[in-house]
Amino acid sequence: QVQLVESGGGSVQTGGSLRLSCAASETTYRFACMAWFRQAPGKEREKVAAHLNGANKTDYSDSVKGRFTIFLDRAEDKLYLQMKSLQPGDTATYYCAAAYSCAVVGGAVVLRESYFGRGTQVTVSS
Repeated sequence: QVQLVESGGGSVQTGGSLRLSCAASETTYRFACMAWFRQAPGKEREKVAAHLNGANKTDYSDSVKGRFTIFLDRAEDKLYLQMKSLQPGDTATYYCAAAYSCAVVGGAVVLRESYFGRGTQVTVSS
């Protein structure tokens, strides 16, 4: 069973920045793709950014495009999500996800049979 552990969440004001990190119980080289999801209270979980590891391809939801950057640090063997210009609407629990099998559908990276971490809370105040 893959274990994913997120860290880096916290509370910031509007316009602030945070960097989330995700460490896996096995090397990230084994995953075909990884992603960040988030879930706000009363809302469904949504994928905000994904990284297709072999092709170095990324995709972002419209709500975070231009503000968030997903990247895989091979030296540290961790997945990161750099978040800038944070807004109250970004408040949510953020989850790291990984999959051994992925696809690209309509330009979006789709994870199959994903493993998820327990999440890290991000709160943005106005």
